[in-house]
Amino acid sequence: MSSHRREGLVLSIAVGIVGVTFGVLADAAGLSLPKIIVMSALVFTGASQFAAVSVIDAGGSGLAAVGSALLLAARNALYGPVVAHLLPKSVVPRAGSAQFVIDETTAMGSLPDNDIDGRDSFWWTAIWLWSLWNVGSVIGALLGAVIGEPETWGLDAAFPAAFLALLAPHLRHQPGRVAAFGGAGLAILMVPIAPAGVPLLVAALAVVPGWWVQRKATP
Repeated sequence: MSSHRREGLVLSIAVGIVGVTFGVLADAAGLSLPKIIVMSALVFTGASQFAAVSVIDAGGSGLAAVGSALLLAARNALYGPVVAHLLPKSVVPRAGSAQFVIDETTAMGSLPDNDIDGRDSFWWTAIWLWSLWNVGSVIGALLGAVIGEPETWGLDAAFPAAFLALLAPHLRHQPGRVAAFGGAGLAILMVPIAPAGVPLLVAALAVVPGWWVQRKATP
């Protein structure tokens, strides 16, 4: 097995384990097994799924849950240009491929120094990642009744941890720090007065001052 395939498989196994956590949290939030299966198969982006489930579990509306999920999923649109040369040229297969353009597949597809290995790495990771994420979600959902309350095992910290992991790379730059701390401030202000899920949506407004700082810094 080539090194990029081995790395993709290891990464996929780790993501599959996180999928178990998602399944437990989704079950605790009241989602049925069919809903969990459909969500993991079609949404297939962990941060968005955790966000939606967290909002639902906190009593937020469906609109707030979907809005939070879409907000976090929007970043995947930026990966398209990075991996476009690795995807099929025909319209229908290319559109279907968009389902698998996420953080991990983009990272693995970008590592090799040629398109043949890059394409192999992208699809190898995509297939294993999708499969193990869905298997993990089902296992977590089935274990939910046995495990009991996620808080007992500290699993409720999974979404905040995932969110911080997404945020960390942006803190190296001033625009990212402005957006991050501005968003945190807005969220803290909104939590006592807004319904569940709304603080996360309002926090997204902090990208505006972050964008302004970046624009000022660009010659």
